[in-house]
Amino acid sequence: MGAEFSKQVEKRKEISAEKKSLHDLQESNGCDFPGHDYHPADRKNWMAGLNPEKIHINKIVWPGTHDSATNKIGIPCVTRPFAQCQSTSIYHQLEKGTRVLDIRVNEDRHVCHGILETYSIDIVIDDIKKFLSETTSEIIILEIRTEFGHEDPPEFDKYLEEHFGEVLIHQDDNVFGKTIAEILPKRVICVWKPRKSAQPKKRGALWSAGYLKDNWIDTDMPFTKFESNLKYLKEQASVTSRNYFYRVENTVTPQADNPVLLVKPVTERIHGYARLFISKCFTDGIGDKLQIFSCDFIDEDFVDACVGVTHARVEGKA
Repeated sequence: MGAEFSKQVEKRKEISAEKKSLHDLQESNGCDFPGHDYHPADRKNWMAGLNPEKIHINKIVWPGTHDSATNKIGIPCVTRPFAQCQSTSIYHQLEKGTRVLDIRVNEDRHVCHGILETYSIDIVIDDIKKFLSETTSEIIILEIRTEFGHEDPPEFDKYLEEHFGEVLIHQDDNVFGKTIAEILPKRVICVWKPRKSAQPKKRGALWSAGYLKDNWIDTDMPFTKFESNLKYLKEQASVTSRNYFYRVENTVTPQADNPVLLVKPVTERIHGYARLFISKCFTDGIGDKLQIFSCDFIDEDFVDACVGVTHARVEGKA
């Protein structure tokens, strides 16, 4: 018992030290970056507001959500706090400015996070369709994967194609260099990542796993995750020199060896440093590599930071 207590004391000290490292870095580096003071007048239509004829797909800094459809997962106040990464519906995330969704499914076509499940994927699709019907120029990247420990839903590729139909942007390397205006009226880049089923075919309606990459590490240490995100982003080519999307997640993950296992208090260790991360990218000369930036419990300030860099790129200032 004494040894375990000592271990937990040391862990808390490590976490405190990492939080202080982030705070000190913010004090010394600041949070300025090209577009830091830009705020879209209408987050629901922020792409339209930046002029679709000027925004190239590969130059967008896409605000994304991690485990997007977990707002109603599990049992409220019992299991939900251990798996919930977003507190609002898919529709409201899109309305707030989110443009990349991370959806995990099981063999029954229900959204899940680990062993916990929530509503049917139909709810997600209906929310996306509602948003698309209310906007004209907003492009969405929809990543759907089979959750670890589960089987692929049967014929799920056909299911997605049938439900999205004509709004799907077909897999094509040329898409990255096109403007939004050149892609419209198609609206959704759907990346399907099955565990065992065949990957989507080249030039088909769905995009395969290799088109959306990341280097996620499993840690609850905020400075460790921050530094890891910078390290792996530095290894990427610039957004104009690659034909895939690269995601950075401004999140940390509860660990079994720590008494704090609830998602929100753990991920808050890094949540407030999104603007610092963007600023550090430009300080380190890798601002041209940032593309998809995701978080837990997305808020307006996170969206504004991403849109601000996109605006700066459109204006030739980043």
